[in-house]
Amino acid sequence: MKAVQVDAYGGPEVLVPVELPDPVPAAGEVVVRAEAVDTIFVETQIRGGWGDRFGIRPPYVPGGAAAGTVVAVGEGVDQDWLGRRALAAAGTPGTYAELVRVPLERLVAVPDGLGAAEAAALGHDGVTGAGIAAAAGLTAGTRVLVLGAAGGMGTLLVQLAVAAGAEVVGAARGAQKLALVRRLGAHRVVDYTQEGWTGQVGGPVDLLLDGVGGELGRAAFALVREGGRVSAHGAPSGGFAEPDALEAERRGITVTGIREVQYEPEQVRRLAAFALGEAAAGRLRPVIARTFPLARAADAHRAIEAREIPGKALLIP
Repeated sequence: MKAVQVDAYGGPEVLVPVELPDPVPAAGEVVVRAEAVDTIFVETQIRGGWGDRFGIRPPYVPGGAAAGTVVAVGEGVDQDWLGRRALAAAGTPGTYAELVRVPLERLVAVPDGLGAAEAAALGHDGVTGAGIAAAAGLTAGTRVLVLGAAGGMGTLLVQLAVAAGAEVVGAARGAQKLALVRRLGAHRVVDYTQEGWTGQVGGPVDLLLDGVGGELGRAAFALVREGGRVSAHGAPSGGFAEPDALEAERRGITVTGIREVQYEPEQVRRLAAFALGEAAAGRLRPVIARTFPLARAADAHRAIEAREIPGKALLIP
């Protein structure tokens, strides 16, 4: 089968197309012929040298989610899975490939009416976004600031918050991305590349959903009202925002981070099934900005790192 492999950490050029043996499912596994492969920003960081933080070392095939059709099943797996459309949900290793081995604990049926591309686009961000939204306790009237609102997960969080009746402020970079965030229902949009951007948010917020981190995340923390809540789950700016613990305690702010969105397989399947169901029903729309042939995974990573992708970039084997 065709796949993409990383033999050494480095720039996008280390993503090299290769031929690998077709995988054979072990007991409790299936093989999915991928029709669309998800990409997320952290994969560019792993490729660039963050692998040790995630227990990933070269050589490796990147990726963690894909959607397609089940073409083989291992011992103990119901034969009814053969020929079914399915999502290899977040945490499935080695999905930058034509064929993907998937343990049953990561396999989720794709509902009728939902395409493989849409399913793949929800493979990571649908899981994490649904989990964050549920844990945040979004209710009508909650004032929410979504940082990185035009990203793959940010676009989903905006939609989930709007659906809950929250007042949503979406922060992103550039007119094109801000226009997208407004189309998704945000009540106010702010360009965080502009000097003094925090003054454009319109006052304190009850909840900060930080998908960016770094200095932007720390600046946004100052906008959270006393007794508010923060989810600091993103690090595209180079690091996760770490609000001052004493300051958070003094102001009665509840802070959760990346550890709280590391879900067990059972939770992954449940959250993925929820996201796929909402998308199939038309209540949640993943934004797919660009697709790339699998062999051009390096180009996809370049575009992601250049912040050229509003929403999602997918690989098509």
